Amino acid sequence: MIKTAVILAAGWGTRLLPATKTVPKEMLPLVDKPIIQYAAEEAIASGLKRIVVVTARGKHSIEDYFDKAPELEALLEKRGDNGILAQVRYPSEMGRVSYVRQQEQLGIGHAISSARDAIGDEPFALFFPDDVIDHPVPVTKQLLDVQHKYGGSVIAVERVSKEMIPSYGIVRVELVEERVYRVTGLVEKPSIQEAPSDLGIVGRYIISRGIFDAIDKTPPGAKGEIQITDALKILLDKEPIYAYEFEGNRYDTGNFFGLLRANIALGLKHPEFGGRLKDFLKGLDL
Repeated sequence: MIKTAVILAAGWGTRLLPATKTVPKEMLPLVDKPIIQYAAEEAIASGLKRIVVVTARGKHSIEDYFDKAPELEALLEKRGDNGILAQVRYPSEMGRVSYVRQQEQLGIGHAISSARDAIGDEPFALFFPDDVIDHPVPVTKQLLDVQHKYGGSVIAVERVSKEMIPSYGIVRVELVEERVYRVTGLVEKPSIQEAPSDLGIVGRYIISRGIFDAIDKTPPGAKGEIQITDALKILLDKEPIYAYEFEGNRYDTGNFFGLLRANIALGLKHPEFGGRLKDFLKGLDL
């Protein structure tokens, strides 16, 4: 049984500068909570029991957020603000959260390897919190169901436009059943002409323990970084990898327009102020 979620939160957030100069991108607000909480909630809703967050220098606010805040909680309790109090307490009560620091920015593969001891000898779920995916069935639960049926590792994919292909890892696949594919090859950010499909890899994975040996054998790329796609190529030689075309709406909150889209789309669904937001948007002179 897969129990561990690994959330990658060590990046610089350069696409969101200057907002991320002093605030980790994972802590930027998305509607009424920080971006990283969506990944943590998805992990718990998918049945995972442990969360390992890979952080870096300057990310202490993430650890503080998932910790208790006794003085604030006491103040809210004294005021009788029980609704807000429950929301403030929830992050520290949602599951077991631990932290590993990536000391150098040497790529996603290196970040995963940094968490090797914390993960233990078992498969794990990997989250890129920039990707917020909205669906009644959490996308990680969808991947876990595929992994339970077929074994191996499972990566989330979606069809991307021709213009966006060079921005994604792209998979070569064979159809297994509706939405499920056997991966036969992976290409990191290919040209449109060289891409084997239009299925782009997005930020959710179920990965076997074998990924660590694959990372050890993966040479750094042009920027000195160890890419997860390159490590998955090596893993593919040893064991099967499946791709799952997930159900749900994905928002890339790692750039300003994507974050704005996510705030509007999820804000419209918010039970408290979704209606007011809808009325506001209708009243704009566009």
